[in-house]
Amino acid sequence: MSKTAAVVLAFVCLMLCALPMSAQLIPHGNAYVGVTYSSSVYVTTRDSFRGWNGSLEFIPFSRFSFVGLVVDVSGAYRPGISQYNFVAGPRLAANFGKFRPFVQGFAGIKRVAVNGTTYQPLAVDVGGGLDYKLPFRNFSWRVQGDYVHTRYLSAEQNDVRGSTGIVWRF
Repeated sequence: MSKTAAVVLAFVCLMLCALPMSAQLIPHGNAYVGVTYSSSVYVTTRDSFRGWNGSLEFIPFSRFSFVGLVVDVSGAYRPGISQYNFVAGPRLAANFGKFRPFVQGFAGIKRVAVNGTTYQPLAVDVGGGLDYKLPFRNFSWRVQGDYVHTRYLSAEQNDVRGSTGIVWRF
């Protein structure tokens, strides 16, 4: 595991440990950790990546509980290439019994390291998904898909990403 991946993973773990202490200050939200599969185009070839995905969602206004503010971090890898997304933005969601569908739009930075060369273009991430409430208290299972667009100099990159994992609702 690279140094950057270890730092990001440690940061996410620390944030998850701090959530119970700060939960009294935050009305509602959730923390998500899962695995991801993405497909990216580099130069002329489309490559597949596997990695991890995590997000923290805070619902700051109890009157508008369908609007959340999200910070999303992910890492995806294949031999010679690693990429990290650091994005944030709004998420709109609705509750229908055990189901919670959502759509989201984020902006941030994508860090791509290819054989020692690092690029950090701006990233726009749009997507959506579905949370299914599990019978265990405060836990859900999430399935989500995203389209990530980046532009670096004159080159554009269009990626698709699918993720699944566990959600802790607080």
